[in-house]
Amino acid sequence: MSAASVPQPPLAGITVVDFSELLPGPFFTQSLAELGARVIKIERPPGGDNVRRMGPGVFEAVNRGKQSLLADLKDDAQRAEVRALIATADVVVESYRPGVMARLGLDAASLRADFPRLVYVSLSGYGQTGPWADLPGHDINYLAAAGVLAVSGVPDGGPAQSFGLPVADLCGAMYALSSTLAALYQRQHTGQGQHLDVALADCALHWMNPRVGAWREAGAHSLEAQREATLVKPAYGAFACRDGRHVSIAALEDHFWARLCEALDLAPYGGEAFRAMKARKSVAGAINARIAEVLADRDADEVFALLQKHDVPAAPVVEPSRVAALPQFAQRDKFEASDVLPVSRYPVPMAGVQPGRLGGAPALDSARN
Repeated sequence: MSAASVPQPPLAGITVVDFSELLPGPFFTQSLAELGARVIKIERPPGGDNVRRMGPGVFEAVNRGKQSLLADLKDDAQRAEVRALIATADVVVESYRPGVMARLGLDAASLRADFPRLVYVSLSGYGQTGPWADLPGHDINYLAAAGVLAVSGVPDGGPAQSFGLPVADLCGAMYALSSTLAALYQRQHTGQGQHLDVALADCALHWMNPRVGAWREAGAHSLEAQREATLVKPAYGAFACRDGRHVSIAALEDHFWARLCEALDLAPYGGEAFRAMKARKSVAGAINARIAEVLADRDADEVFALLQKHDVPAAPVVEPSRVAALPQFAQRDKFEASDVLPVSRYPVPMAGVQPGRLGGAPALDSARN
């Protein structure tokens, strides 16, 4: 394929001025960069984004391929320089508390009055309005507010952030990404940008809808009933094997349960009385205890091979330091490098998105270099 026939990245020609720090905003704008946008990160002097010092590895992972511009936004001349840069941009991203950008004259209303095609994205914990708008917060707080934390943890314990990822932060970043792309598409028809008020708590709340639908159908109106419905599922979980490793199993549907019973001796639960999910649900704890008992005498690779053979939804529990060596991801070329704990590439193959083209995170003030 000739150079002339290689398609441009999807967001080629899009310029993003990014005031965001920490994780949600940078993860969002990292995705824009991976899709081909030019992202200019505005950083506060003298040290820039606090994550450069608090977590250099996190900074490197979510700021690759961007440019950096140190600017004191309280200085009139430097603020004017940034405003001139915004005049050439398609998207502005900020993650300050509500009111901060207005005091600097860089809020959505002020900028869009002069640049009506601008898509202005405000990322915050609770949004630009409401009684909690000014509250500080982190991932666990937004999950707590949205009802997620109350139904998280272990069945017999209290609320716990048991998932090993900052769910609200990354959920909000993805809603920011999808909404920004939709706004850019809409701008092609209207000629107008818009202000996107992305609240991390709101985004986590939207992710609760499938759970809410299930609880409504089941009449699970109390927290106890909701936790039971969410956290206790038959033949669903991570089970320890003889070699100390774990295998995840998710034989929820009746046909997968039947195949699991063909693969493993799950008596007394393998008979006709437990063919239907409703019957299994009533003894979910006992079924899971029986699976654990059976797997305790087998190694993880043996179990996974057996369940693959019987077409049961299963996967080994892979440690993060071993993920890059997993043939499934290695064959699909999902990593930027082959060293220990490499960062992964944008997950969806697209025309013009070239793996590995971004390089590392920017040095401070790289936009002026």
